[in-house]
Formats: sequence, C-alpha cells, structure tokens
Amino acid sequence: MRVPFLDLARSTAALAAELEAACRRVLQSGRYILGPELSDFEREFAQYCGARHCVGVGNGLEALQLVLRAWGIGAGDEVIVPANTYIATWLAVSHAGATPVPVEPDGATLNIDPAHIEQAITPRTKAILVVHLYGLTADMAPIMDLARRRRLKVLEDAAQAHGARYHGRRAGNLADAAGFSFYPTKNLGAVGDGGAVVTNDAELAQEVRLLRNYGSEVSYLSELPGFNSRLDPIQAAFLRAKLPRLDESNARRRRLASEYSSRLAGTRLRLPAEPANHEHVWHLYVVRTSSRETLRRQLKERGVGTLVHYPVPPHLQPAYRQLGYGPGAFPITEAMHEEVLSLPLSPELQDDELDFVATAVMEALRNH
Repeated sequence: MRVPFLDLARSTAALAAELEAACRRVLQSGRYILGPELSDFEREFAQYCGARHCVGVGNGLEALQLVLRAWGIGAGDEVIVPANTYIATWLAVSHAGATPVPVEPDGATLNIDPAHIEQAITPRTKAILVVHLYGLTADMAPIMDLARRRRLKVLEDAAQAHGARYHGRRAGNLADAAGFSFYPTKNLGAVGDGGAVVTNDAELAQEVRLLRNYGSEVSYLSELPGFNSRLDPIQAAFLRAKLPRLDESNARRRRLASEYSSRLAGTRLRLPAEPANHEHVWHLYVVRTSSRETLRRQLKERGVGTLVHYPVPPHLQPAYRQLGYGPGAFPITEAMHEEVLSLPLSPELQDDELDFVATAVMEALRNH
C-alpha cells in the first residue's frame, strides 16, 4: 500500500456530480464576475459562521490585507502576529504597509500565546492578527479582553479553521473580522484560489466590497484606490456545493485524528493537543519529534507521504531579513519548525490507510 499525503482528485471525484452541476449553472447564467452565485455563497457562508457579512475575495492573503487596509492600517503602524505561522499572515501586514511584530506560541497548542502579547504592544500597535493554526482556534477570550482594554482591532486568520469552534462559536465570529482561504487543500476548498472576509461590521464589509472591485460600486466610478480581488463565481458555485458537507467532513477528520492519537499514544512523538472548549477541525494532524527527518525518510520508504508545515519560520525567511531577526530570536518557534511533521489526514482517508500509516510510524520509531 502507498498513502499519499493528500489526494485532491479523490476528494473531487466524491462530489463530481454536484461540482459538474455547479459549473453548468454558472456557464448557463452568463454572469462570470460577481453576480448572484457569489452573493448566494456569501450569504450562506456568513450564516454558517454565525456572522452577518461575508465578502468573497481572490484568496486568503488578500482577505487579510483588505481588512487591514479597510481599517486604515498602513505605513508606520504595527500589527501583532504569531511567530509560528505560514508566511502569508505576515505578508498581509507587509502588503498593507505596516510592520509585523511576532509573538511566540504556546508550547502545547502551537497557537499564539496570549500571555506574551501585551509585552509586544507599542504606541504604534493597531491590531492583533491571530491564526487558528492547523484547525485549532487560538485562545480568543484573553486576546479579546486585552484588545478591548488597549483599543486594538483583532483579525482572525481562519485559513485553516473552517467550522472550528471556540466556546461554541465558530471561527469567523470570534473577533472584529476574519479572513478565510479556500485554497484547494483547505477543509472547505475551491477548485482553484479563493478567499473571503467575514465580519459583523457592516461598514467594514462595505469597505472591503469596494476595495476588492477597483474601489467601485458603480461601473467606471471608483470611490477608493482599490484592487481586483474578487472570488470567481464558478469557485463560489463549487464552494456552495461543498459547504453542506463541511460539518460531515470535519466530523470524519475528528474521528481520524482521534484514531491517530489513540494508536500513537505512548510513543516518543509529541501529539497535538485539543484544549477544553475548543472544537478542532484537524486541517492538519501535526506531530513533533526531534528526529523528524529520519522519521520522514523512513515513512517515505514505507510508502507514506508526509509534509512539514512549516520548515522555515517567517522571521528567518529572506523576505524578512530587513527586520533583523536572526537564529535564536524566537526559540520556541524555531524548535517547533525543526520538529513538526504532518501525517496524512483528509475526509477521504480510509480506515485501512490510517492503520497502515500508524503502523508504519510505530515501526519506524522502533528502528531508531
């Protein structure tokens, strides 16, 4: 048996009839930019998140960037970000013209540690950009309390957390606004790029609608120096076909993650956590080991695909050399990036495939 890390063709095939019908619907409509297919998805996804507004945009990075710009955040401003995240979180801040200020993660959840945020705040801080990493929401209550006390905006990077809950509320409805990605690998993935801003703030939603469409609400009249960042109607149609299955597929992810944790308990691996009052949606199942490269090589030899999310933290990327952070600047983050390994997990992963992966992991661990 061979188990790839992810087989997108398999997940697409499972919904082939619904996706083909969605495609035909858009083709026959003649509305290929904005239009009712997009507005219907925006309404449905806002309702799913428990929020009032959703604005479809080009991708997850631009969702975050457009919110920051709509808030007037730019040159000379600072935005608190997790040190441990995908670089897109930082890029959104940079593209808005502001400076990302990193904060170390909690060692158990790998999400930003609320206890370390306040010491990073300066007079130039305008917002906190939290990430719900791997499908687990950040600890939002203390973050929101701090933000309200210091009069800061809070933006959720919910790119990996479609359907995740914190104290019963879904990601996308935990802060002032949220940015989602619909990249094909996500829990709710399009068949191409896509993203959305979700918020309860009507003024913010309207500002983002203008910014995504050349700053224009009326053709050929731009109220703002905007962008071209619109969620394609055909991707919106695909997402509408998938959205009713999201809770079911997340439940399947939870069952698979629970089985991994049961099978791998007692090994030398550090297994992922799920704190009380969080409902993890397991975008990724990430273990930690000091012998990651050895384990990864042995799993590859056994036919198991793995990935590293992420091998190089943002502060050590060449793109952020100008910020002056070197090795050792964020030791918790750097240790994590040396140890994390993602095992195969998707709703289409079969029980015998998970058994094969878990067995391969245990055999590899016994051999080193």
